[in-house]
Amino acid sequence: MKTLSLILFMVCPLLASAPLAAQNSDNHNFDVSKQLDIFNSVYRDLDLYYVDTLNAEKNIRNALDYMLQQLDPYTEYYPQENTEDLKLLSTGKYSGIGSSIQFQEASGRCVIGLPYENSPAATSGLLPGDILLSIDGKDLGTCHEKDADKIQDYSESVSNKLRGESGTTIVVKVKRPVLDKVMTFQITRQKVSVPSVSLATLVADSIGFISLSKFIEGSANEIRRALTELKQQGARSLILDLRDNPGGVMDEAVSTVNLFIQRGREVLRTRGKVKEANHVYKTTLDAQDPDIPLIVLTNFGTASAAEITSGALQDYDRAIILGERTYGKGLVQQSREMPYNGALKMTWAKYYIPSGRCIQAYDFKDGMPVHKPDSLAKEFFTAAGRIVRDGGGITPDIVVKADSLPRIIYYLTQSEQLFDYCVEYRIKHASIGEPEKFHLTNEEYEEFCKYMQEKGFTYDRQSLHYLEVLKKVARYEGYEQDAKAELEALEKKLTHDVVTDLHRWENLVRQAVEAAIVANYYYNAGSERYALQYDKQLKEAIRMLQNKKEMHKRLTGEPEA
Repeated sequence: MKTLSLILFMVCPLLASAPLAAQNSDNHNFDVSKQLDIFNSVYRDLDLYYVDTLNAEKNIRNALDYMLQQLDPYTEYYPQENTEDLKLLSTGKYSGIGSSIQFQEASGRCVIGLPYENSPAATSGLLPGDILLSIDGKDLGTCHEKDADKIQDYSESVSNKLRGESGTTIVVKVKRPVLDKVMTFQITRQKVSVPSVSLATLVADSIGFISLSKFIEGSANEIRRALTELKQQGARSLILDLRDNPGGVMDEAVSTVNLFIQRGREVLRTRGKVKEANHVYKTTLDAQDPDIPLIVLTNFGTASAAEITSGALQDYDRAIILGERTYGKGLVQQSREMPYNGALKMTWAKYYIPSGRCIQAYDFKDGMPVHKPDSLAKEFFTAAGRIVRDGGGITPDIVVKADSLPRIIYYLTQSEQLFDYCVEYRIKHASIGEPEKFHLTNEEYEEFCKYMQEKGFTYDRQSLHYLEVLKKVARYEGYEQDAKAELEALEKKLTHDVVTDLHRWENLVRQAVEAAIVANYYYNAGSERYALQYDKQLKEAIRMLQNKKEMHKRLTGEPEA
């Protein structure tokens, strides 16, 4: 009887749960069908009877975008005309002239941004700041609207005209600023491949440095080639820079880990709602260099595939992670084909790195990220028994915070005035010295400050913002009149004086301006080379690699034998 009772005790809940699960599934399916039927009926009647004719593409797309925005930032719909953008995210390849463009308010036209090195745009002679007038004899028109959507539509139209099949030729007419000269260029479009390794160089005696900007198809092979070349130049240890790397193709992260870890080791596993989302990813090849001393640099901009790479190398105690805590994106996206050649990129799984942790730092409520509290983080262990935690990105083994920057630097680097200044500098100076050695003279810096003032550069200072808050509080509490003189004096002290501020923060402003100028001559790689000389996280990584005993102790927790 006891045995029979035990069997019934175990089986009855299972029997009861089966109809319940089926019932829940039926209810869900009915609810989906019901809501879709309601939506179809509402739109059908609006289309038939509404006083004005509806734009189906715009209205339904708005409804679709709103729905997706309630989920997470990574789930997006791409209509047919934008699917090339999705391919570019994963491959880094497209056919065109190989240059970014940006909208210029003053002219109401698009201008050449920064061409990619060795691209058709660069080799043809186009320079940053060249104002695009026409393509194949057809005027591109202007856009003097203030509406951001209309500016974006105009810019996308120009960009689409510059793109086209590889091997086709276009005639581009531009106006070169400063010279005020109209110039014509005949450019043959090519397959443009945007490299993911933005810089590979020696940064100290026998220390190699590789900066990876994103994970796209072929990224691991780019790193492999760069590492081979650096070792031929004498590199005996390596710094892999994944700062501000937003991630990308997951398989490339696995292959990157495989460069440093032998075959057959688990790098991550994915888990989702459907069976197809559950998968284990392992290294499949012999490691290119399983022993080279390795440090990985990270910061808050390190996300997704970049976190898989840094997290797996940390879990196997294969590399020291140095810098700042990463973003915390432990979600996996998959692209699915949609009707009429559209595509849906959607989140369909979470990933777990070798220690078993998921580093997803956010829950999403109505599309808004809510950071998980650190107090709920669980402990996991690396291969050597070091404690690591889940739920909040990758915490570095050595935390080195980057210097905080004043707000003026952010506004300066994003400003149209700095872009224009660099354009003029490039046109007036045929060449400059090597990136690491380039510096503005004192006279040039004074000219720069005067230029920014004359061009109306300004920025939002937090001190003035909080002063306005203080005024409102004083008014609400009845102290406005009593404190009027003091508040006016304080406001006068805090009033913008661009030239004074550019001198107050001269060292940092110089670095920002010089890096921007260098990019106009040596592209992004040159700008990175310039910036390395001021990089305190890099300097600490170099110091660490030069101290083998400290490296060993950090990775194992034990002194070197």
